[in-house]
Amino acid sequence: MFFVLTCQFRMKQMDLLQPFPKSDLQSTQQKGFFEATMAAVKLQKVYRSYRTRRRLADSAVAAEELWWKAIEYARLNRSTTAFFNFFEPEKPSSRWSRISWNASKVGKGLVKDAKARKLAFQHWIEAIDPRHRYGHNLSMYFGEWCRRDTQHPFFYWLDVGEGKVVDLDECPRSKLRQECIAYLGPQERGRYEYIIVDGKLMNKQSGDLLDTTEEVTGSKWIFVMSTSDKLYAGEKKKGKFHHSSFLAGGVTLAAGRLVAERGKLKSVSAYSGHYRPTDENLTIFLAFLQRSGVNLEDVQAGNFLCRTSPERLC
Repeated sequence: MFFVLTCQFRMKQMDLLQPFPKSDLQSTQQKGFFEATMAAVKLQKVYRSYRTRRRLADSAVAAEELWWKAIEYARLNRSTTAFFNFFEPEKPSSRWSRISWNASKVGKGLVKDAKARKLAFQHWIEAIDPRHRYGHNLSMYFGEWCRRDTQHPFFYWLDVGEGKVVDLDECPRSKLRQECIAYLGPQERGRYEYIIVDGKLMNKQSGDLLDTTEEVTGSKWIFVMSTSDKLYAGEKKKGKFHHSSFLAGGVTLAAGRLVAERGKLKSVSAYSGHYRPTDENLTIFLAFLQRSGVNLEDVQAGNFLCRTSPERLC
């Protein structure tokens, strides 16, 4: 009897655990929820896959940039310091190879346009310096090297030979070491490239309109235009980021300062201590802007407003 009652009780429990019959509405809702969940899972997988590929691509770009800088440093070090052997004269072939490399470093792009500007001499030695120490500072030590009776080449004298203990009052060694100019590699350079869209200056990568008025008061924005008519612009940081940074010491068709507000150009001037552009270079730049659709009517160029054609150097 007890066994029979126990079995009946168990059967009633099982009946209570059975789910109620589902209506069509409940089935539709559950099916919709399931499909939405699966879609979300698939989207997450696709995003993770994209993120992984993007990270791998960024790593490849970073590695390429590091290799470029390492090779650049090694070649410059070889052409300025490491070649020197006090006890063994340098072979003519080695000397010509060094001279050709150093000249090509600052003359890159010159063959494309005879009107292009290369670096002034005091910044020329900045470009061939493996550390790219600020040319203005290097020129002071170069003057000291010229005054001394030494058989060592300049960079060897400065970093390895007798000159490594020289500490000038007008430019202490600490300042010489600290002020090194950033020279952009091919990948880094792209972040500073601007194109002209509907008459406005727009960053090619980010799509942001150039606005120099948003920065700290007193900041200066500089630009260069390559011999391939590519425009690069960025904020100047003395002793860190100058006109020579954009093209890694290469030649330019134009260089100077500019002011822009929400992509609209307000003023431009041909001022650069590194390249020392002429009025002709400014005219070339203004003509490029006009061809690209920039309205120059109210743009201040130098000390004048552009009311006429660029050929008359407004």
